[in-house]
Amino acid sequence: MSRWRPPQPGSTAVITRAGFQSLRAELDELWHRRRPEVVRALAAAAAEGDRSENAEYTYRKKQLGEIDRRVRYLSKRLPALRVIEHPPTRTDTVYFGAWVQIKDSDGTRHDYRIVGPDEIDPARCWISIDSPLAKALLGKHVDDHAEAMLPSGMHHFEVCRIDYAAKPESS
Repeated sequence: MSRWRPPQPGSTAVITRAGFQSLRAELDELWHRRRPEVVRALAAAAAEGDRSENAEYTYRKKQLGEIDRRVRYLSKRLPALRVIEHPPTRTDTVYFGAWVQIKDSDGTRHDYRIVGPDEIDPARCWISIDSPLAKALLGKHVDDHAEAMLPSGMHHFEVCRIDYAAKPESS
């Protein structure tokens, strides 16, 4: 059986300034602080002798691989990203960076911010521009209707508010 997997579809290479700075800080933290610490600990574990039964050596080797994988990803991804600094000229339309309040078919309101795929954060209601919901909302105006195929099935929404400044207060 082969371990080959088809490549993942490419994600949109846009990001907010804050998201870009966060990724750059993560890269610096991994490369300049975490990786040297792990390398020192790995060297100390390797010096203890038999590596086949050395749990510390095995753990540090795995940890170093995870750090190197993330550093490699960030080193390739950061130069490819386009930082979006300013809101669009038409702030009455849903585009990247917008806070959008939608009302579902039950009448429940939800606020989401459309951000790049590298800065999604469910706790803050930040959704990827590549998500089905964001794709359905892009280009919509207040009072427009949209539908999106979500994991729980087809859902219908109405756009209630669009804001580019900050998270709007819930009504």
